[in-house]
Amino acid sequence: MSSESQTVFLVDGYSEPAIVKINGRASYTNSAPVGKFFNQMVKEHKANVVVDFADCTGMDSTFLGIMAGAALELKKMDPPGTLTLCRLGSRNLELVRNLGLHRILRVDSGDYDMTFDEDNSSSLNTLDKSEIANAKTILKAHENLVAADEGNLKKFQDVLAYLRVQVEKED
Repeated sequence: MSSESQTVFLVDGYSEPAIVKINGRASYTNSAPVGKFFNQMVKEHKANVVVDFADCTGMDSTFLGIMAGAALELKKMDPPGTLTLCRLGSRNLELVRNLGLHRILRVDSGDYDMTFDEDNSSSLNTLDKSEIANAKTILKAHENLVAADEGNLKKFQDVLAYLRVQVEKED
């Protein structure tokens, strides 16, 4: 079993701010439920969401794109909301900065008081979805990265073109 299939996302949508804790590697294979959680928080007008990376062993561009989409949606709220990333390791921080996401979300410098009520948390189901559903999730995530920073188009244009073809074949 891969480490990605062992990843657990703990969430608390009742706290203020709402919290996501990542235990393991966040990737295209397991991050769609986190995107759904972010969307639910926006629908419920939860303006502030914090993602705790203390136990995150790594992430890929799909997960980064899901966070970009959440940050962009939170910014559209009235008043604007905030997605905060805390306890990022140096490699994860480098990934966030390389894609320009630090300009659309808040990167905590380490002083964030992280309180997480395990009794009110739940674990997100990260079971694999169909191939086409995964392709749609990955496509949307990468479109979010381009929306967050146009410089990302050059980095992901081949991925976007490939995924659009895959999605269009199935529609």
